[in-house]
Amino acid sequence: MLLLAVMTTRAQENVKPFTVPELTEWTGNQGTTTLSGRIIVVSRQLRPVGERLAKDYREAGLGTLTLAKGRPKAGDIVLTLKKLDTMPQEGYRMTIGDCVEIDAPDETGAFWATRTVLQLASRGPLPRGVATDVPQYRMRGLMLDVGRKFVPIDYLRNLVQIMAYYKMNTLQLHLNDNGFRQYFGDDWAQTSAAFRLECDTYPGLTATDGHYTKQQFIGLQQLADELHVEIIPEIDAPAHVLAFTHYRPELGSKEYGMDHFDLSNPDVYPFMDSLFAEYLSGKEPVFRGPRVHIGTDEYSNRRQEVVEQFRAYTDHYLTFMKQYGKQPVVWGSLTHARGETPVQKESVLMDCWSTDYAEPDSMARLGYQLVSIPDGMVYIVPAAGYYYDYLNCQWLYEHWTPAVMGGKTRFPEQHPQVEGGMFAIWNDHYGNGISTKDIHHRLYPALQTMATKCWTGQKTTLPYADFDRERMSFCEAPGVNELGRLPEDGCTLDEIKVGQPLGLPVTEAGYDYAVSLDIECQAEEEGTILTRNAHTTFYLSSPGGGELGFMRDGYLNRFNYRLPKTGRVSLRIEGTNRETRLFVNGQRQQVLKREEVYTHRPENQIRTLVNAPFQPMVYRPGSRMSYVPTLFFPLAEAGQFRSRVTNLRAVKL
Repeated sequence: MLLLAVMTTRAQENVKPFTVPELTEWTGNQGTTTLSGRIIVVSRQLRPVGERLAKDYREAGLGTLTLAKGRPKAGDIVLTLKKLDTMPQEGYRMTIGDCVEIDAPDETGAFWATRTVLQLASRGPLPRGVATDVPQYRMRGLMLDVGRKFVPIDYLRNLVQIMAYYKMNTLQLHLNDNGFRQYFGDDWAQTSAAFRLECDTYPGLTATDGHYTKQQFIGLQQLADELHVEIIPEIDAPAHVLAFTHYRPELGSKEYGMDHFDLSNPDVYPFMDSLFAEYLSGKEPVFRGPRVHIGTDEYSNRRQEVVEQFRAYTDHYLTFMKQYGKQPVVWGSLTHARGETPVQKESVLMDCWSTDYAEPDSMARLGYQLVSIPDGMVYIVPAAGYYYDYLNCQWLYEHWTPAVMGGKTRFPEQHPQVEGGMFAIWNDHYGNGISTKDIHHRLYPALQTMATKCWTGQKTTLPYADFDRERMSFCEAPGVNELGRLPEDGCTLDEIKVGQPLGLPVTEAGYDYAVSLDIECQAEEEGTILTRNAHTTFYLSSPGGGELGFMRDGYLNRFNYRLPKTGRVSLRIEGTNRETRLFVNGQRQQVLKREEVYTHRPENQIRTLVNAPFQPMVYRPGSRMSYVPTLFFPLAEAGQFRSRVTNLRAVKL
């Protein structure tokens, strides 16, 4: 009888609740706790944590929390700074009983605990038990290439909120880069290149097709600081510098390409010194955080002389960053660039992305701190046909931790020189139609997976199928819906009022969706807008042709259909991450889907007719690129149109 009673009691104990990332330790008790709506801040330093929890709880639609004083009551959340035996930074202990008691050795640990509270509360009353939650790795992050593909500041602000919700603490922003010259007639002068920060030192250097003002960049870092996320700005040199050599051609290398600095030119150093100094100097520097990335990626090693120059350049900017009180971060290149010129290693963080460029074991022996970002495992290059379009999240979940650095290189778990792990989104193919929404659709499942593996390491216990199913039960972050998720029953509107907000619960429909509507047609001028939001426009009559179409991220896509000047038409638009489909009166009209486009070079021309009255231009296929005409359907406000539009319905496919 005693054995039966023990078994019954244990059967009633709460199993580990689902969170992203998974809790590293959990002891279940019986029952649940309903939150009272009060937060008791015992330690004054934690007041900002409590205020942020209250804000996020409200924005997540969970109700109201208020900061209160006095003795804790049932259902209160109690925040306390407390030294706990062997508890490292960022860890916390949460005891869910009559109250929810959060004890942490530092503010960051307490903040992460509130992310757990938000996730648990989104599923109902909190299960009683004790969580001792400790990150297995200090750095948990991602690298985003905004140099080749401009990503708006409002997205980056949402991204740091998403990262914080999943305890990801590092966002590296790759601020300059260029396209591949084979897509631009093999002409460096015509090849796209961009530097994305406002710059006073060199007027005209800043990209005109999208950039961040200094105030925007500072504001992003301030928000990230509040959310315990570090922004690491990266200015990549001495390769990937076409934006700089467009501005100052004499600094480019004639031997290795204009995307390389000519390191034998002494003017390179004062140029880069002044550029970095603009963002590091003054009482309120633009680069606010403790670390700055100096690039050093993929420079030529064709001759030993230039290798030594590269090593000298690297060492110079390691010293330069330290003089401003910053820890320098580099792309690992010192296996690729073996030489005699000393390169310092003390307090230097190295992104290990390729064992050919930097062999991790060797770099550890030299004394570098390492970040695991192996290209063959965690690189996303959207629609490029190499690396990953979407990460293999199941493999990563089941086999990867930051101790795995590519190939056969594996460190012991929690090796002191392995700082943590990151994944990367490289927007290599300028002009391929990929939108910020397409980037996010690829980024989000990777972020949830990498957040789990960097925090929990080998301590994950849930099968991947369960993790993959359950992870989508959470919002992206309180008040954030970058995926454009529709309500379960969809959105409907009897009539779209000209020039008015639609008033729907979402501002866009994300993949996979169907939007249907009826139109009583009148003649519309070219450029007539049906609906739009901050970054996307859907046209009843597109500019330059009058077809149905849409514009997002600077790309205009047209269907092969024009509305009649009179009559009634029923439209249905379906969108997935691969294609956009148009149906007219129930019949499929056209599918805009990924297509292969090619560059045409004069040397690839085939002359099939000689002395003919006309000369067709026929080419062998050149460099291939995929063009992606996808659409998040905008649902924020209506444009100015003459037609009557009724029966709008947006649903999940």
